[in-house]
Amino acid sequence: MASTILFRKGLRSGCYPLRPFATRSSRMHTTLTPSPPKAIPLVYHPLYSGTVPFDLLPTGHRFPMQVFRGIYERLQELQSEGRVRHQVHAPDLSLPYLRQRLLLCHEQEYVDRFVSGGLTAKELRRIGFPWSEGLVWRTLSELSGTMLAAELALEHGIALSCAGGTHHAHRDFGSGFCIFNDLAVTAVGLLREGAARRILVVDADVHQGDGTAAILAGESGAFTLSIHCGDNFPARKQRSDLDVSLPRGTGDEEYLSALAESLSSTIGNFGPPDLVLYDAGVDVHEDDSLGHLCVTDEGIYRRDKLVIDTCLAWGVPLAGYVGGGYAEDLSDLVDRHLSLFLAANELWGEAARGAEGLRQQ
Repeated sequence: MASTILFRKGLRSGCYPLRPFATRSSRMHTTLTPSPPKAIPLVYHPLYSGTVPFDLLPTGHRFPMQVFRGIYERLQELQSEGRVRHQVHAPDLSLPYLRQRLLLCHEQEYVDRFVSGGLTAKELRRIGFPWSEGLVWRTLSELSGTMLAAELALEHGIALSCAGGTHHAHRDFGSGFCIFNDLAVTAVGLLREGAARRILVVDADVHQGDGTAAILAGESGAFTLSIHCGDNFPARKQRSDLDVSLPRGTGDEEYLSALAESLSSTIGNFGPPDLVLYDAGVDVHEDDSLGHLCVTDEGIYRRDKLVIDTCLAWGVPLAGYVGGGYAEDLSDLVDRHLSLFLAANELWGEAARGAEGLRQQ
């Protein structure tokens, strides 16, 4: 297997589910559901959590692989109850296109060795996952979904993905459950093709976005803002354009004040961007097993509203990603991640109603 470059020869056919309810297709995605009024584009692929015949992780692994499916299923329930409005889009897995985009930010040798199963045991330990074809498909689906959410945000003003935020991946190695840096790849791809001139990455995961900071360091059109717990992984931090390092035990008010100030200063200095990529990690939660901050459920909801509302006020499109989060109870973790989607629906609905009122005046 290690000698087969899957990007060139293709993975085994039939190994990932295609869209049985597809209604409209394009080169990079398929729209799965009709759009209700004022709907927010929602990006999801079944491979976010792996799919039969792939058993991606051993029993007891601390990475919550099934949370992405849980988020999507809960959002479907909320939509049936009328509490959210989403139109679901599934990213396509065009291997030549994804490889082309990956090579904007990652070394070719590293990309090909991961895809073909050629990483060393040491490299895999640093990533934290055992290699399998299923992991390759899962990684590519998440990357494609992150890219698609950004494209949809530029088109509609906002879009959300049920995964994304692999901010620890560097150019030539993966780390901390991150293999390819989807945020950096997305930002550089959009800048290179001229879809955006300035992109702001707002990383609110509890861990510093070290890989994103390193990869985007030389990109004049990208600005990286990372607000994180300073005494936490990674031990060796990189330099973001703006790092907000918080002490262990930081609670809601201190956290939100620091975020508001950093967002304001960033937009003031960098200028209103053409797009915000928002990593809404919930590992800032007081009960997160890897977090060390003390932000409550309410604090996370207020945080997400603050970021989204700031973008709406400036007229800046936002693509939101779930980022990290760790808990023994998967349902608790799903509920924490739902904050991003509920906050977006509340604010997007208000904005749409306000615009409709102005048109009627």
